[in-house]
This record gives sequence, C-alpha cells and structure tokens, in this order.
Amino acid sequence: MNTFSLDYIDDLYVQYVQDPDSVPETWQQYFEQFMVVSPSQGKKSATTSSSASSSSAAASVASTRTQTAAGGNGQRTAVASPPARDSISPSIGASIARAAKGSTGDQATDQALWMSRMQDRVNQLVREYRVRGHLRAQLDPLGIDRAAPPELSPKRYGLSETDLQRQLGSSAVEHVKGDTLDAILTKLQNTYCRSIGAQFMHIDNRNIRDWLQQRMESTENRLELSREKQRRIYARLADASIFEEFVRRKFVGAKTFSLEGAETLIPMIDLSLEKAGEHGVKEVVMGMAHRGRLNVMANILKKRAMNIFWSFDDPNPEMNRGGGDVRYHLGYSSDWKTARGDHLHISLCFNPSHLEFVNTVAMGRTRCKQDHRGDQNRREVMTMLIHGDAAFAGEGIVQETLNLSQLKGYRVGGTVHIVINNQVGFTTEPDSGRSTTYATDVAKMLQIPIFHVNGEDPEAVAQVVSLAMDFRNEFQRDVVIDLYAYRRWGHNEGDEPRFTQPRMYATIDQRPSVREQYLNSLKTLGKITDADAEEIQQKRTEKLESEFEASQHEPFVPDTQTLAAGWAEFFGGPEPVEPTDTTFDEEKLGDLVDQATRLPDEFSPHKKLKRLIANRRKMAMGELPFDWATAELAAFATLLSGGHSVRLTGQDCQRGTFSQRHAVQHDVKTGETFMPLSGLAHGDVSIEIHNSPLSEAGVLGFEYGYSLDAPNDLVLWEAQFGDFWNCAQVIVDQFIASAEDKWNRLSGLVMLLPHGFEGQGPEHCSARVERFLAMSAEHNIQVCQPTTPAQYFHLLRRQVIRKWRKPLVVLTPKSLLRHPEVISDRSDIAGGRFQKILQDPNVSVKDAKRVMLCTGKVYYDLKKHRDELGRHDVSIVRVEQLYPLSSEELIASLDGAGRNTDVYFVQDEPLNMGTWPYVKLHFGDDLNAAGFNLKPVTRAESASPSTGSMAAHVLEQRELIEAAFDGLS
Repeated sequence: MNTFSLDYIDDLYVQYVQDPDSVPETWQQYFEQFMVVSPSQGKKSATTSSSASSSSAAASVASTRTQTAAGGNGQRTAVASPPARDSISPSIGASIARAAKGSTGDQATDQALWMSRMQDRVNQLVREYRVRGHLRAQLDPLGIDRAAPPELSPKRYGLSETDLQRQLGSSAVEHVKGDTLDAILTKLQNTYCRSIGAQFMHIDNRNIRDWLQQRMESTENRLELSREKQRRIYARLADASIFEEFVRRKFVGAKTFSLEGAETLIPMIDLSLEKAGEHGVKEVVMGMAHRGRLNVMANILKKRAMNIFWSFDDPNPEMNRGGGDVRYHLGYSSDWKTARGDHLHISLCFNPSHLEFVNTVAMGRTRCKQDHRGDQNRREVMTMLIHGDAAFAGEGIVQETLNLSQLKGYRVGGTVHIVINNQVGFTTEPDSGRSTTYATDVAKMLQIPIFHVNGEDPEAVAQVVSLAMDFRNEFQRDVVIDLYAYRRWGHNEGDEPRFTQPRMYATIDQRPSVREQYLNSLKTLGKITDADAEEIQQKRTEKLESEFEASQHEPFVPDTQTLAAGWAEFFGGPEPVEPTDTTFDEEKLGDLVDQATRLPDEFSPHKKLKRLIANRRKMAMGELPFDWATAELAAFATLLSGGHSVRLTGQDCQRGTFSQRHAVQHDVKTGETFMPLSGLAHGDVSIEIHNSPLSEAGVLGFEYGYSLDAPNDLVLWEAQFGDFWNCAQVIVDQFIASAEDKWNRLSGLVMLLPHGFEGQGPEHCSARVERFLAMSAEHNIQVCQPTTPAQYFHLLRRQVIRKWRKPLVVLTPKSLLRHPEVISDRSDIAGGRFQKILQDPNVSVKDAKRVMLCTGKVYYDLKKHRDELGRHDVSIVRVEQLYPLSSEELIASLDGAGRNTDVYFVQDEPLNMGTWPYVKLHFGDDLNAAGFNLKPVTRAESASPSTGSMAAHVLEQRELIEAAFDGLS
C-alpha cells in the first residue's frame, strides 16, 4: 500500500458520497457495507468537489489494505477491485482524531469522516453484543437479575438518541435487518440477551463465527414451533414432573436425586434425539451423574417403572449380597424411534459417585462402536454427556475430556455436553466453587460455542438444541449447553438445603413448576386446553399407578440387562482351569514378524534404527533369540492375522518410553510416519497405536470404555511409568476392578505398567502392585509380571484367545528390555504357553536347601548373585501370575521340597508394599501348614517406595540380595 493507492481510493470515496452511481458497482457495494447513513442522505449534504489530499483521512479509515496501485514509472494506475472485506477493520485512528478537532473546510470530506467515525462506533457496539450480550441474558429462572455490561450502552460510543433513530444503509450489520440503529439493537438484544446467552466470539475460525451469527441473528435466536411440537414439549415436561412427584409421594424420604427444578432436561434430550435421527445418527452413548438419572431411565430409555420401584423396595437382599450398586448408578440401554421414523439405540453408561469420570468412558465406547461400524467419518454414533455445574467446573477430568475431542486417536465427531446448572454444588455457592464467570468456562479452551439457556423457557431450550445439534453435525466438534435451573429439593431428598441457601430456597418455595408455567403460556396462545393437559396428566399418572401396583404384587424378577450381542461367546466368573492354546506355527510367525519390519523402499528411517530392524528380521528367521519388544510385535502380528484388532495408546507408546518399541517409524528426510504393522491389517481388522496426551485418568477411561464394546480385540493402555496410574486411580477402583461385580459388565482391557527398582527414584520404580492385589477378589482382574519374552507373548495372546474376559494388569520391565538373559528362542515363542509359575531351570526345588519365591527383575539379580557364589542348592521360583493364584498352585510349585525347607519370598519393595503383604495374608498359613517356613526378604518398611539416591539404591539392593542368601551353610 502507498500514497498513490490512497489517493485513488480517496477520489473514489468522495465521488461515491456525491453520487453513488458515479463509481463502479463493486466499489458501491464495498463502501455501502461501511455506511451508517444511507448514500442518498450523504448525497444531499455533500458538496460537489474536494481535493484528493483533504479526503485521504477518510479513505485511510475506509481501507487499511489495498493492492499496490503504483506503476513502474511512479504514475498512479487503477486498482482492479476493492480489498477483501475480512482485511478491513475501521477504527478511530489518527485521521478521525484530526477530523474531531474541527471541520476540514470541505463539507463532503467532513461528511465522509463523520460517517466513518459513526460506522466504527456501530461496529464496536454490535461486536460487543456478540461478545458480551450473554452477560445481560435473562438466564436465571429464579429471576436474579444481572447488571448490564456498560459496553452494551450506545452512550459509551457517543451514540445519541438521534443517532439511534437515524436511517442506516442496507448492509450496515450482517444478518440483522433494520431501518434504524435502534431497530437493529432491539434485534441484537432479542438474539443475545433474552433467555439464551451465546459465547462464540472466542472461536478463531471466521467461517464458524459467521455460521453461528447467521443462524442466531437471522431468527433472533427463536424457533417458530408448530402446535404439534409445543404439545410434545409439554408432554415431555409432564413426563418428567409427574414421575418425580409420584416417586416422592410413594417413597417418602428415599434418595432419588430428583430432577425437579430442571425438568426441561427431558424435552431437551427428547429434542436432541429427534435431531440426531435427522442427522443420520444410529446410536447414542450417554453418560450422566445421579441427578435426574431415574427420570431419564423412565422417560428416555423407557425402563419399566415397575423395575425402578422394585429398586426402592429392594425385595431380594440375598441376590445382591456383596455386589450390585445403588439404583442411581446403574446403566441401561434401549431403542428409540423418532417422530419421523428414524431408529436409534441408546446406551446410558453406568457411573459411580465420581461424577465426571464416566465422560471418557462414554467417549471410548462411542469410538469403538464407530470403528466396528466402519464409521470413519464419525457420523453414526454420538456421545451425549450430562454434567452438573459444580462438577464441570471443579473436576480436572473435564479438561482431559475436552482435550481429547480433536485428537486423531480419540475424536468421536463431536460430543454434546449438557450441564444441569443447579447454581449450587451440594451446599457450596458458586463463588466458593469456581474462579470463573460460568461453570462452563473451561470449555472455552476449545473452538466451540457455549449456549447458556434459561431452563424455564422450553422454547428457548428447543432453539438451543436445534442450534447445538446442527453445529455438531456441520463442524463435527463438541458443543456445550448450560441449562440454567435449580434444585427444588436438596442435594438429595434427605438433605435440608435451607441450612445453607435460605434465600435461594425462599424463592424456590414460591415458584410454580416449569410445566405449570409452560402450560399457562400455551393456554394463553390457544395451543392447548385444560382438557388436553388433564388428559396428559391422567394417562401418565394412571400408568405409574399401574406399574406401582405391579411392583407390589408381581413376583420379583431382576432387571439385569444381559451383555450385548457381541459378548455372547464371552464370560466372566472364576478363571478357567484348562490351559489356553496360544501356540502359533513357527514358520508363519517368522514370516509375520518379517512383514511387520518392512518399510517402503523410499522410506528413510533413523540410522540407529536400521540395526534394530535388521536384528528383528534375524529374530524372525530364528537366527537370533527374541527380545521383549519383538515378542510384543509378534503377539500383535499373530493376533491381527487371526482376525483380532489391536489398539494401543499411552504417553510416547509409539516409540516406547524406553525407546524399545518403535512401532511407528519417522522418515528422517520428510518427517512422514509409517507403521509396519499396518500391512497386516485387512478388512475389518485394524491396528491403532496412538501417542496420548499427558493424561492418565482421561485416556485410561477412554480405553476402558473402548474395551467394553470390543470383546474380540486386544485393547491396551501403557503408562509412561507404572505408578502413573495413580492419576487414574478412580478409573481402576470404580470401573476396572469392580464393574463386573457392580454392573455385570466385562472388559478385556490390558494395562501395561513399567515396574522395577533401578534407582530412578520413588515415582519411577513402583507400579504399586500392592494396590491392585488389595482390590483383587472374586477373580475380578488379572495381575501378572512376566519375566521372559515368551511369557509376555503368550500372555497377550491368551488375553484374546480364551473367552474369559477380565482386565489384565501387566508389570512390564524397564532395564530388562535389553538384559542379555531376557530372551526367548523362536521355538519357545511359537510353541509354548503362559505359565503362572516358572520353575528354576537350573536348580530343582528337590535339590534345594532354600527356595526363593520372587517376581520380576529381582529374579535376575538373585540368579547373578547365586552364580557368583557358586551355590547350586538354592532354587529360585518365579511367580508370574500374582492373581488369580491359589494356595494349591503355589504349594504345587514347591512339590518335592523337603518339609521345614526355608521358603523366602524376595521382593524389591519395602515390607509394607509390593507382593509380600498379599502373599502373607493369602498363602502364609497354608504354606506353613504344608511344612514350609515362609519368610520375607524385603526393604525396610517405608512411607515412600524407594530412595531418590542412586548410591543409596545400589547399597540397599546389595544388602537385599545378600540377605536372601544369608545363613546358608
């Protein structure tokens, strides 16, 4: 841009002010977009001439960027077309400041400058409505008003009452039609300041913002609802409120986590499902907390009220001895038929009291369902998550959930988030529960809109649902609906909320229900009569009464939903005693591993990996023994060839934390990636290996959810270091370890947890095996620590091949990944099987003066010291499966040892950690009764797993190993 181009535009602008028809049409359209006063008004007051120099200020305001208009000889040349509109940003700059001091002496220029200044102010005011209008929106159904932001006042921009009534150009504000600024502001207030508050201007993408503006401003954020749809909304409100009133009346004082005060949730979900059907969605996976859950089950998932009423009566305590779960944690699934005939399957996930942790579980289920459908466009299955306001703001898992939304390994095509905004968390006021304006502000981390809506305006709710669902469908991104409501009762029906929110509940006590208010509105409009309303109420009440009578007189039948059809051939319960055949043809295994190391001819791997690839090919041919990483590669390859998909995620898992896996190669010249295993995936069989974000709870929850719908696949999550699962303990405790007992749900998820005391400090040594063993009962999980590549290979294959489905915890090695003795021949890989206990290959227990039981890396330390001492009378037995394991199996491993033989259990961990407390509790008495003297060899009791000093670690490890051999004659 230079002064010649400015001069040219100055001339054009002055000509336009004098006579719009005197300039090309493209320039007419361009100037008109930034006119506050219509051209005809400008023409009437303009003079017939002005100098180019005196009008340059106006032109510089109208345009901040043009094409270069100077020719090679310095003479002005024509500008071909006006600059793109998105490059224009009129502002009160230096030129306006000069004009503000007084007249330029030219009436046309003064008029042009005034119009530019006015347009800039109008633009700012309009933008503030889009940015901050939500702060003035009437969102709170309790009527607590909020002060209007000063930025929404025309006076702030020097706009007088006369200016508000001034005629505007036809395109003064996009999407909003109005003859005057006052008319336009009224429409902007209707759009952004009534029952809907929209936050969307934080979105960087201009196309998305324009799409939202057009959808909202062109309709003033209001749907024109047919009488039929209004009656449907009212009927759903009746469903919700009558159910709550009935349950409260029949089961006085029982916990239901009532939906009263937020009954609009039911028509909101109803309308969302109808929209989902229009968009081609076939399945919806829902996750929600307690509030309204029974209502959703009854009125959305159509669970029989009789079964819900039985859960209050609890007629068969013997059936749930030690198991089951409370009624407001349970899941359910059913089919839904939309008004236009679309069919959807709805699955409501089970959820414990850790409210938000179901989020990624539901997303994982969605992703798995999409994958199994071949729905790579993420269109046919949708996630809907229903949150509480306090939990959405307070739980860190929410941020983890949102962060997954656009990541390749975790995207599901956009999740619909509905926040039931109680405006209080249990007894905690918002100003004590969050540091943000809204409970939903964490969602502004994403490029998505957040819609706040007054829950007592059902038709505004209908508009928000339509807008949100269409946004998700259009852009395949998350969307948040913040449903402002309240709790008519306390946190639960036994709670007294007036202790802590007396003023709020004084207002609530006086409020009619949203159903009553909406009914009165429809009656006023003539859309429904008292007779219609009475009929709707009577039918629903009679139905509930009938179900209640049935619950009192019909024989109790447990309403335990069976596993989905894909789980028909799989089972839980006790571990089968029969061994699983995990053998594989040796030559074919070699061929598969060789294929899984092949790179495209033009691919350039890192020079240090060329040797690794070459060695893996030698292992495939039987020329070298298999190491740990190649055994894993072989397990994946053979399972893929057998029709089983494989999915592995975790922090840095493509390479491996310890630079051992290298499943995804990077071209050093182009940066492109290639996964050799992908060549073995055909048809419906897939291989996915994704680096995860720095998240444990969210990602582990996602993979657990994925495993719930993938009974035939190998689904793995790898921790960067074993004890990092600490950050996901809720997922392990509340879902993985107890889901079968509580909810009759099976999972074959594998957790890979690097474990081993090697001087890397307290946080990088222990996978906290004692915690897994403490929660092990009723054959609920498997806890294993394999010590050879062959054992690991067969363990992974066994996890998929046998039909017994339980989560598997694998304590994987670190230094052992490259230990010269941690190898297995190809024949052992192909022809062996997983063994719970490995006998000493060198010293039989029959010939031993002392038997050592151990797990993991310490075996190799003990073996090395034994060899150094030249002792051939010490047998070292490895326990590879810690749970399930019976006393009979452990005693059988000692068969042949003499009575009163010392049996030392040796572990790296302190006395109060590791496997020893479990071994002593479960096997100590039985081993002693069998004639063995069971003794521990451990580090001393400690509050921390290990020292942070490498020198201290070496000292402790030497003392530990020496203690294991101490006293031998």
